[in-house]
Amino acid sequence: APRSPAWNGTRATVDRALRLIEDGALDEADVEALAGRLGIGARHLTRLFRRHLDTTPLAAARTARIQRAKRLIDTTDLGMTDIALAAGFGSVRSFNAAFQQVYRRAPSMLKRRARR
Repeated sequence: APRSPAWNGTRATVDRALRLIEDGALDEADVEALAGRLGIGARHLTRLFRRHLDTTPLAAARTARIQRAKRLIDTTDLGMTDIALAAGFGSVRSFNAAFQQVYRRAPSMLKRRARR
């Protein structure tokens, strides 16, 4: 039907998946579960992400978690453990590794800089 999400094509599916990822859909579940919520298969969802965003659903989820963590570092006085868990990371170790890879420094260094 005109003006329905399906009318907009596969990009609408990717946009919906991104909204679900931002809401934490891949923090506790896998890509298969996310794809099921969208009514498609995991392989097809990954192909759509590659076509429209040149990334994967897992990489998009990791980026969303890093962005959540950065916002929490900048706007709260939470400790690093609380920030890691609130941002959707399963452990402080995975949080530190992902943050180090993206920002090339430990999250605590940004926290110290934000306090100044």
